[in-house]
Amino acid sequence: MEPSVRKLFQRYESLFNRSLGGDTNMDEVASLYACEFIGAAPAGVMTGKNDDQFKRAMAQGYQRYRAIGTKEMRMRNVRLSPIDAHHCVAHVAWTATYARKDQPDIAIDFDVHYFVLDGELKVFGWVSGDEQALLRKHGII
Repeated sequence: MEPSVRKLFQRYESLFNRSLGGDTNMDEVASLYACEFIGAAPAGVMTGKNDDQFKRAMAQGYQRYRAIGTKEMRMRNVRLSPIDAHHCVAHVAWTATYARKDQPDIAIDFDVHYFVLDGELKVFGWVSGDEQALLRKHGII
């Protein structure tokens, strides 16, 4: 399962960076996710459907990332924790690089834990830290 999951997140990284460059194909981005999913962060838990509303929200998210100066998202590592024969948690270590006015670019490391369905290799959930607090701490927002 590990090589396949690693390829899934390499594709995720590639699509994210293409979207930062303005080449956003929301059908391709949406193809990374299961038809329904769950997300959790300190701000709360949400559920969603992989539909047109999700694609619009993702497009707005990429637009916001561009607006705050996000230049690149790079995957540093993927570590798997199997749940059972069909599911795992992919612990993905990311580095995001941001442009800042009148200051050098800054790279920020963070982790996101993704729930992955093996058969379809789709993300059906994730748990992340407090992105807004991290961005404030580093003067991005």
